[in-house]
Amino acid sequence: MARPVKKTPEEWEKEILDAAQKLFLQKGYEETSVSDIMNMAGGAKGMFYRFFESKEEIMHRLGNQLFFQNNPFEAVRKRKDLNGLQKIRELLVQNRSDEKRNSINMQAVSILKDPHILSVAIEENRRVLTPLWFELLMEGKGDGSIRTEYTKELSELLPLINFWLLPSVFPATEEEMRHKYRFVMEVLAHMGLPVFDDEMTAFTEKLMADLSEKEGKRT
Repeated sequence: MARPVKKTPEEWEKEILDAAQKLFLQKGYEETSVSDIMNMAGGAKGMFYRFFESKEEIMHRLGNQLFFQNNPFEAVRKRKDLNGLQKIRELLVQNRSDEKRNSINMQAVSILKDPHILSVAIEENRRVLTPLWFELLMEGKGDGSIRTEYTKELSELLPLINFWLLPSVFPATEEEMRHKYRFVMEVLAHMGLPVFDDEMTAFTEKLMADLSEKEGKRT
């Protein structure tokens, strides 16, 4: 009889992440248990905790993994036909068209109520996204498509906007979220960064409606 092939720790971690991603997309985060994940991965429940402290951690890891697998900043960086402002607008188009990552991110909203997870997410956004935003803003300032004296400040602000708009972090009704979004649009435009168009507004308003409905079901 052939002996079962022993998996390396790296293989186990990848298979657990793959199983979690499939189940979160099929069943939803809240409806998926650690046992469900390990049944799909083909291992004992104890194996999960060798690599992850909790289901919340694996959701956080998946969000990061999906971002780096399809990093919109890297995609627009190669575009020689776009100026800095156009690259930012194209980045936002690519970001909203990534349905798999958007689905995972939507399901991850609830875990941001955990102060530890929220602080880790904010720190990672600051560490990873701030330099990427700064690079694009400086490019736009250099080619004249972005006129602002606040490139550093904007690069630090942009990674935080999503957290401010989340009702799980800053409680708000759907109408209050819409008002906050209009505020963001006006502030960025005033700062020399007019990046929102009708499609972006429609996408964001639908997202806010979904978030409001999701929060409503929890209360």
